[in-house]
Amino acid sequence: MLFRRRQPETRLQRLRATLWPRRSWRRSLRYMQKRVLRLRATPHAIAAGVAAGVFATFTPFLGLHFILAFAIAYCVAGNMAAAALGCLLGNPLTFPLVWASTYEVGRAILRAEVPDGTAPAGLETALRHFDLAAIWQPYLKPMLVGSIPLGLAFAGLTYALVRFGAASFQASRARRAQERSATRTRPVSVRTPSDATS
Repeated sequence: MLFRRRQPETRLQRLRATLWPRRSWRRSLRYMQKRVLRLRATPHAIAAGVAAGVFATFTPFLGLHFILAFAIAYCVAGNMAAAALGCLLGNPLTFPLVWASTYEVGRAILRAEVPDGTAPAGLETALRHFDLAAIWQPYLKPMLVGSIPLGLAFAGLTYALVRFGAASFQASRARRAQERSATRTRPVSVRTPSDATS
């Protein structure tokens, strides 16, 4: 195979690459920024797509974030690739913070009582058998309610930043392309022997 590694990665190396970038966080974030800004779409479509992905990440429906992001992006005329990139906000490092914040905000909105720290009876069985009714009231409902204001706030902020960045990047790229085409089409003056003797 053309791009196969000489030495296959171990499971520990793959886990480390999932949780921590191979190069650096700065380089990885810069790469993601370039990927978003270089999408061929209008600034609104790019920003709306990324914002849809960010909003979907705040919902507690783990495993359905991409589908939800694509549906929202479709409704707001967002770019689907940008929506997928926006979902990358949700990762093993950010999920604990997102889940804790959505749970606390939702609990405050619903004025729900704080659980005593013990898991509800049958939680393990409910998770094993996908019985969402058992965990809906104590956990999922507050997380879902809390995800709406937090998701909207972060999606709005993301939309504004990405739209400004995409519009600036596209204007700069168009200006550079225009300058390049102007230098290519500029007539070149050719000196003739008569010009040299005069």
